[in-house]
Amino acid sequence: MSTGQGRSVELRHLRAFLAVADAGNVTRAAAALRLTQPAVSRTLAALEQHLGVRLVDRSTHHLALTPEGVVFRDKAAAAVAAFDEAVDSGGLRHWPLRLGHAWSAFGPYTTPLLRSWQERYPETPLELLRIDDRTAGLTRGEVDAALLRGPVDAPGLVTEVLFSEDRVAAVTADGPLAAHATLRLADLADGTVVLNTVSGTTTVDLWPPHARPAATLTVANTDDWLTAIAAGRGSGVSVVSTADMHPHAGVAYRPLVDAPTVPLLLARRDAPGHPALPKLAAMAREIIGEDITA
Repeated sequence: MSTGQGRSVELRHLRAFLAVADAGNVTRAAAALRLTQPAVSRTLAALEQHLGVRLVDRSTHHLALTPEGVVFRDKAAAAVAAFDEAVDSGGLRHWPLRLGHAWSAFGPYTTPLLRSWQERYPETPLELLRIDDRTAGLTRGEVDAALLRGPVDAPGLVTEVLFSEDRVAAVTADGPLAAHATLRLADLADGTVVLNTVSGTTTVDLWPPHARPAATLTVANTDDWLTAIAAGRGSGVSVVSTADMHPHAGVAYRPLVDAPTVPLLLARRDAPGHPALPKLAAMAREIIGEDITA
């Protein structure tokens, strides 16, 4: 592979870059490659020099990919996968397929998906990773695909709606709202509403302009959201999968009868990616179809 800038880029350059991109740390990448840290750093620097672009932002302790690095990761991964496929026709590769989510994953289908994948494609581990940002690490190149809820306004992504979920209210378990079998948006608006502004889908725009919550409390992840509600600091809005995936002794979930549903999306980058992505999409649709026809 020649870049027109002197020496050729070799497979070891790509593997070193991918290891650093996956680990977010040169030390861990070196351990995974069974190389020294200086060797990995030199290889990464040589690759960047060959390409004439900075691939990794080294300004923080936790390394992050630059925008150019995010784009190049897909190309490097595809090139390495093609090479491995060519020399390993027996399918002995163990290149994990990383599936991100911000909360609640695939809802009630999470366990069936993981079990079916392991049975059908044991040579390709499916890693489910919770990453607290709006695209669950997808735009940063931390995962190959992501399960996302609600509309996603991020360039360079391709999304497929898998199904839509009803919303629920999450209220303090021993509070007055927990006594109701169902709730409406207006029931929550009289008090404080807890909003996950980093990875959640609920905003004050869910309420009509004339009937918005009296107060809001912002948090950065699902754990803090649950803790605030359990402590009686406010109520929240989520989807039915949250009740399944995040039961909490201090939180009661009630159907929210006048709120619109939330689509669950399978998202990937609009570029060549992990070769197993079509299999993942097909399996997700298959599992949902089996549930509908059961």
